Amino acid sequence: MKSQTYRQTGKSLSYGDLSALLPRLKQHPERAWLTEVSSVPLQQSLRHLDRAFINFFEGRASYPTCKKKHGEQAATHTAAAFTWKDGTLTLAKMQLPLDIRFSRPLPEGAQPSTVTLTKDCAGRYFVSLLVEEEIKPFPASQERIGTDLGLTSMVISSGGEKVGNPRFLARDEQKLARAQRRHAKKQKGSRNREKARRRVAKIHASIRDKRRDYQHKLSLHLIRENQVICIESLAVKHMMQHPTLAKAIADVGWGEFVRQLEYKAAWYGRTLINIDQWYPSSKTCSVCAHVLACLDLAVREWTCPNCGTHHDRDINAASAVLAEGLKIYAAGLAVSACGGDVRPNLDGIREGRLRGSRNPLS
Repeated sequence: MKSQTYRQTGKSLSYGDLSALLPRLKQHPERAWLTEVSSVPLQQSLRHLDRAFINFFEGRASYPTCKKKHGEQAATHTAAAFTWKDGTLTLAKMQLPLDIRFSRPLPEGAQPSTVTLTKDCAGRYFVSLLVEEEIKPFPASQERIGTDLGLTSMVISSGGEKVGNPRFLARDEQKLARAQRRHAKKQKGSRNREKARRRVAKIHASIRDKRRDYQHKLSLHLIRENQVICIESLAVKHMMQHPTLAKAIADVGWGEFVRQLEYKAAWYGRTLINIDQWYPSSKTCSVCAHVLACLDLAVREWTCPNCGTHHDRDINAASAVLAEGLKIYAAGLAVSACGGDVRPNLDGIREGRLRGSRNPLS
C-alpha cells in the first residue's frame, strides 16, 4: 500500500496513516481474521515497516520486501498486550498462559517491557523477553591475546593455542542433501512436500543452533580470560566470493563470532581492538617485524630471512596481530575497541533478550 500510494501520488504514508486504516481493514470480510489477535502486534508491524522504509531511504538497508510464507514469522507485544505474573506469560486475547520452557531464569525482580513471539522455518516457537539487567564486569586481568581466524583451526591465539573448527555444515551435508532431494521430488502444493520442506528446515536449524552455541561458548571464554583481545578485521562478504572456499567460510561463521566478541567486550569491561584488514599479519615476522614480499596460502611454515626464526604461519600471524594491536592501544588510537579504558561499559546496563521455547500453538 505504501509503494502503491507513493507511485500514484508521490507521497508516502506514515505510520499514523497506516494505523488509522486498521479499523477499516478489520471490517472487510476477507480480513476478519485480523480481529482474532490483539491490535498491538499489528501496530508494531506497521512501526517496523515504517522503520524499514526509513532505513532504505537513508541508505542503511535495501528496499523492504514481503515476508515469505514459510519464512520466519514474528509478533511483538508491548506491555499493554501481555501479563507477566509469577513467572507466567499470558498474551492479550488468550485465556491460559503460554507453556514456556525457559533457557535461563530472568534476573531477580526483572519486568519484561516487550515480548516477541517468533516461529522459525522449522515450525519451532520462541518467546523473547526484553528486560533491563545490570551487568557486572569481569575481574580485571593482565592477559592480552592476539587471534588469527582460520578454517582448519577456527581461532589461533598468540600463545600457541589452536581451537578446532567443528565444521557443523560439513558433518550434516549428506543428510541435508538427501532431504533436499526428497523435497524436490514432491508434488508442489502437497502435504508431503510441506513435510519434506520442514525436514530440510529442521536440519538447517540444527546446524545453525550448534554453530551458534559453539561460538557463544568460545567467545565468552576469550572475553573471560583476557583483558585485551586483538583481532583482524575481515571482509567476509568479499571472501565469500572465493570459488572453492566460500562454503567453508560460511560454515565457520567468522562474522557472527566477531560480532559476539564486540558486544561481550562492551558488557564485561574488556577491550577488543580490530586490526586493519590490509595489515599483512601472515607475512610479518613477529620477532623482527620483517615483511615477506610473498607468501603462498599453501605455505603453513616459514623461516624469516632476516632473523632466522622459524614460524608456524597461523601462530606467527596471531603474534603479529597482538603486537600491532598493542601499538594501537598504547597510542590511544583504538577507535574500534570495545570496553575497558577505550570505550565505557554502557553504564553497566544492557537490554538483553532471554529466549525461551514453547510448544507449538494449537
